[in-house]
Amino acid sequence: MTNVDLLVFGPHPDDIEIGFGGSVALHVARGFRAGLCDLTRGELGSNGTVDDRLAEAEAARAVLGADWRLNLGWPDGGVYESSEHVDDVVRLVRACQPEVVAIPYWNDRHPDHRAASETLSRAVFKAGLRRFTAGTVQRPWLRPDSTSEPWKPRRVCYYFINDDAPVSFGLDVSEVYDKKRQALACHMSQFAPVAPDAVPTRLTGSTFRQLIESRDAYLGALTGVAYAEGVITREPPLRASLFDDRRAG
Repeated sequence: MTNVDLLVFGPHPDDIEIGFGGSVALHVARGFRAGLCDLTRGELGSNGTVDDRLAEAEAARAVLGADWRLNLGWPDGGVYESSEHVDDVVRLVRACQPEVVAIPYWNDRHPDHRAASETLSRAVFKAGLRRFTAGTVQRPWLRPDSTSEPWKPRRVCYYFINDDAPVSFGLDVSEVYDKKRQALACHMSQFAPVAPDAVPTRLTGSTFRQLIESRDAYLGALTGVAYAEGVITREPPLRASLFDDRRAG
């Protein structure tokens, strides 16, 4: 695990691709280094095995171009703020020293998504506290020589998985949108399962992916581009001038 500019957290192995896949691909294309972290292995999902989901997540990482992807192995359906979970996030943030951290929007229909947003928000904040000491239990994803010095990311932003809201700003992902489509397609067990015991869910078939694309196209239309992913920040975004967010066209 190496230092990255952008660290993105997702509750389940396909959530980053759903809400922020285009943004990951965009920043990688511009020369930034990205790391991805899934909190759970998605073992409670109706379709796909844990091995399926881990392999699909790694394939999607390669498509998006992120430097690495790790899975913390928290229990699916059991995402909550515990000292162990907070320590995991604090140690990861301090170890890879991201300038920007992206986490799920706090208002979402899925309980794990809501809990992840709150837990991650608190843990990322604690990563910057000089007097907060995280645990020392060795983790397989953590290098023995990783720093434990406090680290405060320059920006924490929130992306949408299921629900949305008025955005702080949109990221133009038009030029890399095919990468997002390809990354989503890697998660075949969720979106197009072929296993004999597969069952229909909200994700199966083309409707859910069409919904994602429609949401990105709608925000793109509002901002004058083909596709945009929405971002919320708790702090107002600062612009260098009135012209540095010029609309297309």
